[in-house]
Amino acid sequence: MGVVRLRDTSSMIWEPALPDCFVEYCMNEISRTYKASAVILNTFDALESEIVNQISAIINRDMYCIGPIHSLLNSVNSDENTKSIKFNLWKEDSGCVEWLDSKEAGSVVYVNFGSTTVMSPQHLEEFAWGLANSKQNFLWIIRLDLVVGDSPALPLEFVSQTKGRGLLASWCDQQQVLSHVSIGGFLTHCGWNSTLESLSAGVPMICWPFFADQLCVRHCVCKLWRVGIEVDEDVQRDGVEKAVRELMEEDNGKEMKNRALEWKGKSETAILSSCSGSSNLDLDRLVNEVILSHGKRS
Repeated sequence: MGVVRLRDTSSMIWEPALPDCFVEYCMNEISRTYKASAVILNTFDALESEIVNQISAIINRDMYCIGPIHSLLNSVNSDENTKSIKFNLWKEDSGCVEWLDSKEAGSVVYVNFGSTTVMSPQHLEEFAWGLANSKQNFLWIIRLDLVVGDSPALPLEFVSQTKGRGLLASWCDQQQVLSHVSIGGFLTHCGWNSTLESLSAGVPMICWPFFADQLCVRHCVCKLWRVGIEVDEDVQRDGVEKAVRELMEEDNGKEMKNRALEWKGKSETAILSSCSGSSNLDLDRLVNEVILSHGKRS
């Protein structure tokens, strides 16, 4: 695990700006775990079995690791009704994939800070110039509410300098984008869904967490699984440029890519519909030991 810093723990522990109601909500939800008949987790054994086993022993409850859920869902047969179900909170820009098709393999940095992360106008500009100065191709998802108290606005000079190698969009199908052959790295807020999707696609990460468990996830990505690079909380363009270049051009980035591909293989193994698929086995156990048995008792 290495040294775990205070800034690597959940911000609900130490962030004074968090409202009391939010902290109370988290405490109540954690206490409810002890009353549950079972705990279902969107993860897989190869990734987190050690900590899952420790938590299971502490709370004395069965825990079922059935992730990555998005990969598990994609692996099963579905009808036309279920295929139409989407998990995105925003309308997708269908032009992203067409643009990615025009780029070389592994040449694009995908940038998306999720559906709730917000930043200052200054940080937005620092990210922009860091990406511009890196000279790398990038696909940047910029929500309309990404900037605190204002609509996101980028300098015209930035737009002109990155024309042809940068694409700005309001939202996209993230699983489809991360799985695209042209994607070489993911600048992310370290939300758990995004992290699992990136690992499942074999894509290394640049980490800028926003709050809560995202800070813990950054530690795992960068220090434990060693498939990511940190960007300072107070974003500076030089730091962004350095991280992007390291991930996309340097030997360390290539090593992270190889490790990410290893995690991709392990995640694929977890959802195999055979005896070797740990997540499929846990899903079967969940159905038989919890859902069906509970139905019989009721």
